[in-house]
Amino acid sequence: MPDASKMTNRPIKRGHKFLNTPGPTHVPDRVLSAMHRQTMDLSDPEFLAASMSCFEDLKRVFGTEGEIFLYAANGHGGWEAALVNTLQPGDTVLVPETGNFSNSWSNMTRQLGINVETIPGDWRRAIDPAAITERLQRDKTRQIKAVLLIQTETATGVTNDIPACRKAIDAAGHPALMLVDTIASLGTIPYRMDEWGVDVTMAASQKGLMMAPGLGICAASEKAIKVHQAQPGNRAYWDWDTRMKAEHYRKFCGTAPQLMIFGLRAALDMIFEEGLETIFERHRVLGAATRAAIDHWSGAGAVELNCLDRLHASDGVSTILVKEGYDADAIRTLCRDEMMVGLGGGLGDLSSKAFRIGHMGDTNASMLYAALASVEATLCYLDVPHTPGGVTAAIEHVVAAKKRLGATTF
Repeated sequence: MPDASKMTNRPIKRGHKFLNTPGPTHVPDRVLSAMHRQTMDLSDPEFLAASMSCFEDLKRVFGTEGEIFLYAANGHGGWEAALVNTLQPGDTVLVPETGNFSNSWSNMTRQLGINVETIPGDWRRAIDPAAITERLQRDKTRQIKAVLLIQTETATGVTNDIPACRKAIDAAGHPALMLVDTIASLGTIPYRMDEWGVDVTMAASQKGLMMAPGLGICAASEKAIKVHQAQPGNRAYWDWDTRMKAEHYRKFCGTAPQLMIFGLRAALDMIFEEGLETIFERHRVLGAATRAAIDHWSGAGAVELNCLDRLHASDGVSTILVKEGYDADAIRTLCRDEMMVGLGGGLGDLSSKAFRIGHMGDTNASMLYAALASVEATLCYLDVPHTPGGVTAAIEHVVAAKKRLGATTF
């Protein structure tokens, strides 16, 4: 029997926790079950089949015929892999500022001895493609070797128009590579790497791919591979050449993260069973429903959606600004500790000024309603002014979409 005198007064919480951070996201039971197994010989045919099929099927998700590289890493590992395989110390890159993560990627780039030029942004609007064209046109000596873009900035909830950025680079007649971060967008909104002329794409396992954190992914075009092979190597673990060798274990620079691969295999199976276009529609509906709730709450003037242009609002994460005088961190903390709903906090310039609702990956309308209801209850508890009825506004949006689209499940 436990010693009651040593027990804390911490209340016992029953029921299910909801995870509505914009990463990590909810992992399906089927994926967890796939990882709950023994490891095996690295050359076991069962593992080799699962692993090789993941490499091939990821091409379908990225929309590419290029090379796929899998790392036992997070998204930051994907960033570094993209940089060290295509650039050298002393090179220059152009980075349109989109928020905390474009700035973090810039900081990593500088740490690697690469020069960074920034196109300033206000964290509330998408990238202006014309600004990319203008800057590249002034680069007469072609000092800029790459343009670093983020499709969806996780901190701000803003999605950028990648095809328009490709056209902007082409309009300048500039040979710079285009590197795109899809960490918060892949598997939630359309992405067509080859069709859009992207040279290198980075992603991670823990968001739209419905996997646990731990896999960083790069996809590289033929042009990017040629650039990589033409420059001296100062790489080891991240090196693409090593990972393109015939022996399978070299694809992981050693021992493969076997259980993660089995989990990824299960997640890819689920993605293709639902269908990418159906997944994109589900995210469009849930993203718009979330914005309907936020817009309703904003009637009292204390909260508002961060993204100013709804055409660029993310369908995977919504960033909510909180008026000065009210504590965004307190909203997040109460939701987590009392309502058992995990939300994202404000990052960088939005620290303590915003909180974020994730609605990506393995999620549905009912899970979203629970999160929105918890947020609305928290606004009540903390006396944050808001117009009640945000959850009803979200429900009405989903119902209207259901009637319009028929049998589609959200």
